[in-house]
Amino acid sequence: MIIMCSGPGFSLINVGDEEHILAKEYTCLDCGNRFKGLGVIPSCPSCKSRNVKRVKKH
Repeated sequence: MIIMCSGPGFSLINVGDEEHILAKEYTCLDCGNRFKGLGVIPSCPSCKSRNVKRVKKH
């Protein structure tokens, strides 16, 4: 089960089981890190940059 924090009040939101969430793969254009992220524009877990590009699967 995954629980996420939301907003300045830190409300907990149960988003379900990990296998039911479709994380997308991204590459950070600043540091080159490749990672899986959720949301419209995720931030890089290594350098915190939002300058990321979604990796298209072939």
